[in-house]
Amino acid sequence: MVSDIQPQSAKPQSRPLLLSRRHALIGGALACASGFAFLRQPAVANPVIKESQFEGWVPEQFGQWKTISQSGVVLPPPDTLSDRLYDNLITQVYAAPGLPAVMLLLAYNNAQDGVLQVHRPEVCYPVGGFELSATREMDIQVGSKTIPANFFTATSPNRIEQVAYFTRLGRAYPRSWAEQRIAVMQANLEGDIPDGIMMRVSVLSADAGRAEDQLQDFSRAFITAAPAPLRRVLLGTAT
Repeated sequence: MVSDIQPQSAKPQSRPLLLSRRHALIGGALACASGFAFLRQPAVANPVIKESQFEGWVPEQFGQWKTISQSGVVLPPPDTLSDRLYDNLITQVYAAPGLPAVMLLLAYNNAQDGVLQVHRPEVCYPVGGFELSATREMDIQVGSKTIPANFFTATSPNRIEQVAYFTRLGRAYPRSWAEQRIAVMQANLEGDIPDGIMMRVSVLSADAGRAEDQLQDFSRAFITAAPAPLRRVLLGTAT
């Protein structure tokens, strides 16, 4: 028996969508933006410095100061990123006749970005059980260059430590976390990932005023006596 059901006509095939002028303009703009972002992608400005090379730059003796130990220095707190935070971490204790021993810490990394940045001492000391005074500004004069630095007193049940430090990121010497982040962002906008170093010096003393003068003098003498490669790392233009 022949069916009286008529076969359905085939559905018309859908046509490919045509790009509108508006879509083409948007796509072109996004492509240009992607290309510009790629060209402006920050690049690491300084190479990694080998640990042995960096250590060799740190003088064992200069002026009246002589290394007596590498222990007793308060270290940055353990961190899951500690292997990446610092390419180089140096601690030294220097002694000179008639003066309190000075504890030195140098923490350097060739690439400071929004994630990896050197710790500031105001973070390290409380982790070690210290109470801190308010941080105040100080300057370290090295020749014609003035280095913006910070000074504070760290107190624990068994020691009082007077601490001075400065942090350099690229061409900037930020005194706070906010300034540090801004320095990194500015360098990134210029197309660079800057290097960064913190130089921290401290003495065990209850006399903050006298300690501040001593630490300024020590820092000036250390930077002046440092070999040229280390001095460039401390003051900038590490390459």
